[in-house]
Amino acid sequence: MSAAEAANPGAHSRRRGRPRIDLRRLGRAALLGPATRDRLPDAIGHVADAHRAHHPDADLTILHRAYVLAESSHRGQFRKSGEAYITHPLAVTLILAELGAETTTLTASLLHDTVEDTDVTLDQVKAEFGAEVAYLVDGVTKLEKVDYGAAAEPETFRKMLVATGNDVRVMSIKLADRLHNMRTLGVMRPEKQARIANVTKDFLIPLAERLGVQALKTELEDLVFAILHPEECERTRSLIAESDTAEAALDAMAQSFRSVLREAGITSEVVIRPRHFVSVHRVSLKRGELRGTDFGRLLVLVGEDADCYAVLGELHTCFTPVISEFKDFIAAPKFNLYQSLHTAVAGTDGAVAEVLIRTHQMHKVAEAGVIALGNPYASTEGTDGPDRPDGTMEPDDEERADPTRPGWLSRLLEWQESTPDSDAFWSSLRADLAQDREITVFRADGQMLGLPMGASCVDAAYAQYGERAHACIGARVNGRLATLSTVLSDGDTVHLLFAHDTQPTPAPATADGTPSVPGVQDAGSGPSPQWLDHARTPAARIAITTWLAAHPEGATPQAAAPRRPTPSTPALGHAAAANAVVDLPDTTVRLAGCCTPVPPDAVTGFAVRGGVVTVHREQCAAVSRMKSLERRSVSVRWGEAAACRVTLVAESFGRPRLLADLTEAIATEGAAVVSATVEPPSQQRVRHTYTLQLPDAAGLPALMRAMRDVPGVYDVSRSQRPAPTG
Repeated sequence: MSAAEAANPGAHSRRRGRPRIDLRRLGRAALLGPATRDRLPDAIGHVADAHRAHHPDADLTILHRAYVLAESSHRGQFRKSGEAYITHPLAVTLILAELGAETTTLTASLLHDTVEDTDVTLDQVKAEFGAEVAYLVDGVTKLEKVDYGAAAEPETFRKMLVATGNDVRVMSIKLADRLHNMRTLGVMRPEKQARIANVTKDFLIPLAERLGVQALKTELEDLVFAILHPEECERTRSLIAESDTAEAALDAMAQSFRSVLREAGITSEVVIRPRHFVSVHRVSLKRGELRGTDFGRLLVLVGEDADCYAVLGELHTCFTPVISEFKDFIAAPKFNLYQSLHTAVAGTDGAVAEVLIRTHQMHKVAEAGVIALGNPYASTEGTDGPDRPDGTMEPDDEERADPTRPGWLSRLLEWQESTPDSDAFWSSLRADLAQDREITVFRADGQMLGLPMGASCVDAAYAQYGERAHACIGARVNGRLATLSTVLSDGDTVHLLFAHDTQPTPAPATADGTPSVPGVQDAGSGPSPQWLDHARTPAARIAITTWLAAHPEGATPQAAAPRRPTPSTPALGHAAAANAVVDLPDTTVRLAGCCTPVPPDAVTGFAVRGGVVTVHREQCAAVSRMKSLERRSVSVRWGEAAACRVTLVAESFGRPRLLADLTEAIATEGAAVVSATVEPPSQQRVRHTYTLQLPDAAGLPALMRAMRDVPGVYDVSRSQRPAPTG
């Protein structure tokens, strides 16, 4: 492996592609100023070449004007690396040009930092380049910390998501911007590198996956891997460096494929796709010792959809197929536009190679996702777009409707409106993006609902009816009665039932005749806390939590059972529970299950019926809701040290003995495991949820550090609900 590859983990996966542009040379060219009228500046020439490779007839005049404005406005500014600042928008634009982005996106990319970092105004951008470019630039412009403080970053993401909902090109520019920043992150302090890498891991990589931009996603994964897990990254680097037989083994299989397909008369191209670092790491965790063919996959490119199946038939006839590895993402595309046939075959020497079969157009979309779709506002044939050199329509700001907007993005836009609190929005967004794939279910009227994998009828109810779902009493799934806790599968038909239905049907009952979904007796009773155990979507969780906070007396005795240690006996003049004290006589204190406060969390309380004060963390969304309803808060303080119960979520790469090592770390810190769940691995990632009893809440930070120190664990966080007890 070359020194350049050793310095950058992403270089391995790009060694067969276009070489990296020398950004320092671009910087020197940029400082020379704009070119003469009859030619483009040298600094933007690489962008023009890449753009013309995908769009031969593109008019580069607008790019020239955008570059001149960007270069002049950023002149005199430098990055922390010492390079002229203009090298950054140039590099971001080059990334997008190589992926096939159209002219408007590249124009906005060149200007994406001007409004934020220079004297250029959004009105100036709009006047010179049109409303569409101005919309994209505004979408990626950060909100000021002076105005938003600690909420600036989550609120910037909120703004960006809303803009992306109207035009997915906003997020395309942001992803390319983050990729270049991650490539040059080495000049930052280690702690800042880690913070940026974590945000990239939690938010931007999942967004790149959902938008189908695999080329950006894979390199971002490698760069994050190198920062957050340097030792494991170095081990993976050594595995790749020592894999002398890898390329030879894959080359031999590729040659065999070419011969078979040539004899069958199928026009095709067979290429080797080396795995990127994180992919090699995942395969090594899954398979242990790696063979030569494990370091890459074979990609077969053909002209038509039918040719994909013809290739599949020939390979399965002439080689031994591994049937369990076959997946048809052409007949059933992934939710992020991805289409391909996946299979694996064994050669005569027993070597097994994974194979991807797709058309050239499918490959373009697989690499670039929504970027490959071009301009969603392009005019239809025969319609001239006003004042647009590329013949596209100027969008109507009042009715922006992006035909590429996927269902998951629509859901994000819906629930973010119900989440005014920045911390709640941040954690809910992270939870939603952690869902790996989407399923499609059908409503009773035949319309489709997009939901995350693992969603239940509770999620379907809130996705379809919003707050009306509070009165839901059950469901019919594929014509059969089902509880609201029923987990849905792809293709299910769901009919939600209400007490006021024309032909009411009672919810399924348990042996004693009570409804099997606790807390729902009739249309007026509302949701129960148990619904949270079955809600996977932020929209459902936020709606349920908000209702429960506003109606603590509305749940049945069973549903309202405390999730935390039972309150202690109130002392004269004050009341306490699990170390939380209020100075009110004849009062029972209850710790809220929605945010699970423990010392030293900043907390506040609200009086509810029955002489009860419910204690919430100050950042809890329920607090904002109570205050908006002008509910009077009660002062709460933490008393002397006492035992507490808390739920933690540990996220990790899967490996042998991980569960044993985590429980040992928990026991070493003196905590007891009340309950624990381990979700099935997804893309070699595993999520563990533990409800733990601590002898002293002050030991929580040390416990979380000890869990994070377990090899393979990359994050430990507080959960807003306890682990299911089975």
